[in-house]
Amino acid sequence: MIVCVCNNISDREIRQAVDMGLSTMAELRRDLGVATCCGKCAPCAKEVLTEHLAVQVNETVLKRPVFTQ
Repeated sequence: MIVCVCNNISDREIRQAVDMGLSTMAELRRDLGVATCCGKCAPCAKEVLTEHLAVQVNETVLKRPVFTQ
């Protein structure tokens, strides 16, 4: 789905940017141009960012090796 109509940025592109290391709205603005024109996409972009960061944290925790003694 298109999140930022002004710059034609999709939720997929935001998730890919997070996968590549972006973690703040400032970084999304700088690198993708999200919320740099009219700003109406900022709440939705922030939601996509936050949700994907949470997914990454959960996946990282689940992938940790379990050591038993």
